[in-house]
Amino acid sequence: MNVALWAAQAVLALIFAFSGLAKGTWSRERLLAGGQTSARIVPMPLLRTVAALEVLAAVGLLLPGLTGIATWLTPLAAAGLGVVMVGAAGIHLRLREPVAVLVNLTILATCVFVAGGRL
Repeated sequence: MNVALWAAQAVLALIFAFSGLAKGTWSRERLLAGGQTSARIVPMPLLRTVAALEVLAAVGLLLPGLTGIATWLTPLAAAGLGVVMVGAAGIHLRLREPVAVLVNLTILATCVFVAGGRL
């Protein structure tokens, strides 16, 4: 189980580190061209805030377990990212993007797995 949790944490950390860095540094036009369709309707200040939280949570998925310090942060990071996925699914529903909603729900399920497994 520990190996599965670490694998899930690593995958989530990669997804959210990339997503957060892109949302935090790319222009709206580049985000849209790169497939981040939520940039069409989400205000850029909110997108930048979510980006910073995603990067912090990506660190929170890995660093506590690697250092043995504040390991309680890992399930909180996973839970917080789950909340982000609920919001993302809502945005993609509004944009009528069912495939993106399924991706969001899959990532949400992985977040729940990590949060529950690390509690």
